[in-house]
Amino acid sequence: MKAVPGSPRLAQESGGEARDALYRYHLLRAASERFQRDPGALDTRQRAEASHQAQRTLDLENLVLGSREALGVVIPPERVDNALGELRARYPDGEAFTLDMARNGLTLASLGLALRRELVFDAILQRVGARHPPVEEIDVWLYYELHRERLTRPERRTARHILITLNEAYPENRRVVVLARIEHLADQLRVPGRGSVRHFASLAEVHSECPSALEQGLLGEVERGKLYPELDAVLFRLAAGQFGGPVETELGFHLIFCERIHAATTPAFSQVREAIRARLVERSRRDYQKAWLAELRES
Repeated sequence: MKAVPGSPRLAQESGGEARDALYRYHLLRAASERFQRDPGALDTRQRAEASHQAQRTLDLENLVLGSREALGVVIPPERVDNALGELRARYPDGEAFTLDMARNGLTLASLGLALRRELVFDAILQRVGARHPPVEEIDVWLYYELHRERLTRPERRTARHILITLNEAYPENRRVVVLARIEHLADQLRVPGRGSVRHFASLAEVHSECPSALEQGLLGEVERGKLYPELDAVLFRLAAGQFGGPVETELGFHLIFCERIHAATTPAFSQVREAIRARLVERSRRDYQKAWLAELRES
């Protein structure tokens, strides 16, 4: 693949001072993406990493803009204006924007050039990516068959809990008192006919010191590993309609109720066909773009 000037005008504009400004734009972008900081605020190590990344992305941009695929790519001026407007909108006002650009060695003209090149670069990659090999129905089916476990939604449990916190600074939250309080609630739930979700919910609403008390202790549908390990172990041993505890965590003592068990489910192929196809198309597009870039570098 022979590299030819895809955009003579862009190639001409990218020499001398313009090239320095383009590098500063790439440095600003690298510092922001990698460290969420302005280049001037980077330490020595960060500056070196950002500089290396900026040079790499600028070199890649130059390579792509000089390829055959760049021929005929035209970016309307209004798209550059829109990109400039989006960048300016990140600042509180126009003066702050202008000062920041000047601090990074950029003018409106050089920034416009950098944004136009960026839009051309993206358009070229879109053009190249559109040539990716098609995704066949058999590819979609094989992905479904090979990734059933990944597509399966694990078992979940609708849970409620009651929490009484530990805090030795308050008499009613000292350990011995908390244990007595939580055991008293557990005893109420053990009374025949009083261990229902309705009764647990009413106790949680009155006694729980967790914000979930506002929803009668409801934690929602919970998967394994989402709660504190101590609570998780108890919840997933319970049958539907049972409570467990007291259970101690770093927050305090809990009672936990298993309201409903939702078995693990695997979606039918028809339910996920289009989502899988979209994923495979995107992967095929990226792979084709990477192969094209590798060939471009070699040439």
